[in-house]
Amino acid sequence: MAKRLAVIGGGWAGCAAAVQAVDEGHDVVLFEMAEQLGGRARRVDVEGFPLDNGQHILIGACTEALRLMRLVGVRTTLDMLRTPLQLIFADGSGFFVEPGAPRSSLTRGVLRHADWSFSEKLSLLRAGAAWMATGFRCPPEWTVDRLCGSLAPRVRAELLDPLCVATLNTLPGEASAAVFLRVLKDGVFSAAGASDLLLPRTNLSTLFPEAAADWLLQAGATVRLSCRVDRVESEGVAWRVDGERYDAVVLAACAPEAARLAQRVAPDWAACAAALRFEPVITVYMRGDGARLPVPMLALHAGAEAPARFVFDHGQLDGPLGLLAFVVSAASPWAERGLDATAQAVLQQAERELGRLYRPPLRLVRTMLEARAALRCTPQLQRPGASIAQGLWAAGDYIEGPYPATLEGAVRSGVHAARLVLA
Repeated sequence: MAKRLAVIGGGWAGCAAAVQAVDEGHDVVLFEMAEQLGGRARRVDVEGFPLDNGQHILIGACTEALRLMRLVGVRTTLDMLRTPLQLIFADGSGFFVEPGAPRSSLTRGVLRHADWSFSEKLSLLRAGAAWMATGFRCPPEWTVDRLCGSLAPRVRAELLDPLCVATLNTLPGEASAAVFLRVLKDGVFSAAGASDLLLPRTNLSTLFPEAAADWLLQAGATVRLSCRVDRVESEGVAWRVDGERYDAVVLAACAPEAARLAQRVAPDWAACAAALRFEPVITVYMRGDGARLPVPMLALHAGAEAPARFVFDHGQLDGPLGLLAFVVSAASPWAERGLDATAQAVLQQAERELGRLYRPPLRLVRTMLEARAALRCTPQLQRPGASIAQGLWAAGDYIEGPYPATLEGAVRSGVHAARLVLA
């Protein structure tokens, strides 16, 4: 029997929950307090360009996100550039995985690395074999620093540390080794193509939330923008959202907002959600005449005075020519310095590492801070569960699960909540 479902929050988790529920034949009302859907992965307009509030990528292992994109009509093979996993630096050095079976491809990638010594390569091969032998498990209290202690410093600096910060948005000294191993297992070692990089050729709102909204409206669902929910109350086996009756509710808002709405009905769950800590991401957009990277995404040498770890060439991703996006992950120390200081440090870093690739100067377009970009993924972190109360469920990239705060994690949580509600 069809149910009437309220989904509160129109980020990727909320859109996923709404699409999944409608696809199974239920009546859905989607609430979003902002003027547009997308949450922390949305479009912003800068100087007439449709840019993102922060640079995001997906990988081949993001199977649920790709499934829902296709369901709502996104042309995933055209709207994203798919390349094998590569962490290439401006001087041409770096790590590259050829297509094929993951273990053999990774081994070939390590052995063919031109700049690592044999002992550096051996340290990584031995560590990978040890992780596989344990089923990609480790003591829950381990950090990524502890996990990677046997690796050669150069291997860590050029491969493992960038992967850790990019996927967990947490520095290796604080990041959960258990979660990182799960990311490596599913995203690198699981199947051919799982580690492929999927670089959006369009802004994030177009990539899923706007397509989801169009699909939902065509299917008869209701989408309410600029609509902040004040109260969620139980009524027997049903629920009321600002007085309107629903059979069930999915709280897909950000953690602080979900905690506020759940406080009256589930104070323990709300306290757990409110206690979570998040890490910011800073994205610095710059533009230069003739600026073009050798590949659409380059790795950068981050350090004490070099904030960015990656740079993306939007000119190669169907965007404006010469537009570069520099990403500063796990950015708390730089956020404390201020956005102007961060932008100047990134500009100096770009001149050092990329100066030969463009005619100076680069012009600062905009610096964006997403203050709660992703959950600070520390060891043994207590995350709230999907079940809040009977008929009241939660979705979001911060909900308990095996993955860090990623787009795929958000989508999976939304699909899971919808299925739990409708079971």
